[in-house]
Amino acid sequence: MTDDERLARVALTRIIEPGDEVGGRWLREYGAVAVARRLMEGGEPFPGVSAKRWTGLSARAAQAGPERDLAEARQAGARFVCPGDAEWPAQLDDLADARPTGLWVRGRPSLRMWALRSVAVVGARACTEYGAHMAAALGAGLAERGWVVVSGGAYGVDGAAHRGALGAGGATVAVLACGVDQPYPRGHTELISRIAEQGLVVGELPPGAHPTPSRFILRNRVIAALTRGTVVVEAAYRSGALVTARAAQRLGRFTMGVPGPVTSGLSAGVHELLRGDAVLVSDAAEVAELVGDMGELAPDRRGPVLPRDLLEPGAARVLATLPGRGTATPDEIARGAGTTVDDAVGRLYELRSLGFVERHGDRWKLTRQALISVSQDRGRC
Repeated sequence: MTDDERLARVALTRIIEPGDEVGGRWLREYGAVAVARRLMEGGEPFPGVSAKRWTGLSARAAQAGPERDLAEARQAGARFVCPGDAEWPAQLDDLADARPTGLWVRGRPSLRMWALRSVAVVGARACTEYGAHMAAALGAGLAERGWVVVSGGAYGVDGAAHRGALGAGGATVAVLACGVDQPYPRGHTELISRIAEQGLVVGELPPGAHPTPSRFILRNRVIAALTRGTVVVEAAYRSGALVTARAAQRLGRFTMGVPGPVTSGLSAGVHELLRGDAVLVSDAAEVAELVGDMGELAPDRRGPVLPRDLLEPGAARVLATLPGRGTATPDEIARGAGTTVDDAVGRLYELRSLGFVERHGDRWKLTRQALISVSQDRGRC
């Protein structure tokens, strides 16, 4: 990467909007230096652009000052990373002409190294307590497993995921829709500052740039491309989090959803994803199993271990034969268990020593402890 090309790309982050595929095609066909020079010097428009749009881009170019932007970034503790740099995450190239011109990065770690083992956790800004709890638990659980948690720094699910990762002493990245020196939302100034200290704050826009609705939407493609997979926690039908999930699907990344109540409008978008190609996940272990390397398997799910689960099979068959109410003779118990009377009697005395059965004359019945165990076991069916 030459100094001229770096300065040209810095200038273009102030001229061309994020995700502009027409501008991306110019970069691919003519190179950053030629594009920036023609815009800043008022040259002839490139093919396929209207005079009105070219005039608008030229007006922006007249205000560009790449040296000034680099100096302001340094004061904010930020650097500029672009294609060709050692720190550039190669997976962003999957965006083709919508690839970022470059990224402004605030924080000490290497963006490329962190992105190699990262997962996006996104969702509703106005999330429920359940959504905030699940996002924080996912953030903490993924961080504890050595995964980098990537989100957008917004209120709700984003903030909860970041806090979960930070609380676990883990790594997290906030991808902003504004300059990395302009924490947004303002209520998250302290959180974003903490992320910059412990992790990374990333953005496509130059220092001082403010967010707009379209920039939030286009920012989501970077979150999707940067990570191995995207988890959506609570999202209504028109949620921006679904834009991230669909971008992940188009890019061939893993797409996951955390289910919620079917009566909740905030989970309707997640459930729509789950009806398609998204995978249902309920905790960090399941996320890691899907996006991780071979062998990162989630533990088997099962209910609590009951006392009767620990019985030897023969004793368990005898116990299962006894009626829930009343008593039974050894002959009846032996027939039900498919064994001999002597074996059944031996098992009954074994079960009595464990507190499962009691003897009433020549008959046997379940104890109160066994009745509770049986009812719990049947409740799992």
